[in-house]
Amino acid sequence: MRTSLPVLPSRLRKIAALAATVAAGAAIWPAQAATDNVASCKGTIYLTFDTGSQSHADYIAQTLKKHHIKATFFLANEKTIHGDYTLDPAWAPYWKSRVAEGHAFGTHTFDHVYVQRDLPDGRIEVKPQFGAQAGKKEVWTAAQYCSELQRVADRFTELTGAKLDHLWRAPGGKLTPQLLAAGRACGYSHVAWAEAGFSGDELPSDKWPNAMLLQKALQKLKDGDIVMAHLGIWSRKDPWAPAVLEPLISGLEQKGYCFATLRDHPAYQAALSKQQTAVIK
Repeated sequence: MRTSLPVLPSRLRKIAALAATVAAGAAIWPAQAATDNVASCKGTIYLTFDTGSQSHADYIAQTLKKHHIKATFFLANEKTIHGDYTLDPAWAPYWKSRVAEGHAFGTHTFDHVYVQRDLPDGRIEVKPQFGAQAGKKEVWTAAQYCSELQRVADRFTELTGAKLDHLWRAPGGKLTPQLLAAGRACGYSHVAWAEAGFSGDELPSDKWPNAMLLQKALQKLKDGDIVMAHLGIWSRKDPWAPAVLEPLISGLEQKGYCFATLRDHPAYQAALSKQQTAVIK
């Protein structure tokens, strides 16, 4: 015998209808909240991360994902705590995941090449930290430096299938007039960081404890500032990221700040948009 469903009393029907309304509202809340959050931003902070020992690469990625934050990564082929290098095939899944999450990416020179000085003949003296010429001073032309920037872009595409953004950060942030001109000549915009945006994650932790670095950042960061940290530093005994990153993000969010990649930074947005259009064409 077929049993019919009971008819709900009027009061229960009203409760059921209210629950359905709440559920429907909850379904659209995240998108609406995100829109409201952007509209109510006091300002925007641009988090950037350079490759390094990669000791906290996973933690940083998980923290950004937890807070729904997009950042910008600058890549060099650096030795990691696993004994491999950051642009080895073993790191392809890591970089592919960051691409899928919507982060931006720039070149940090393939062999983490430090500039030494400009030479009178227009060439540049450099010193790679990694690679076949690690620790040796070399003299490069502007074209050779451009090739070094492009090596990262080519490897990134091999690993992820995605294109590198035309952003560049010189190791140590060190520039010379001829080096800056070389980067511009091959279409890369150099990205430094704000004074308040220097995370201090490579400083000795006994002299610069994490609590001090966190307090400094929360007090001094302002709208438009670029923050620079690493995916791991060999030398710092008390690591920066696990102690500082999440409270820094939470503190800035509480002050009304939002976060974005450098694709949305006023200083780089127009140039990157033109480059993206050129790639599509």
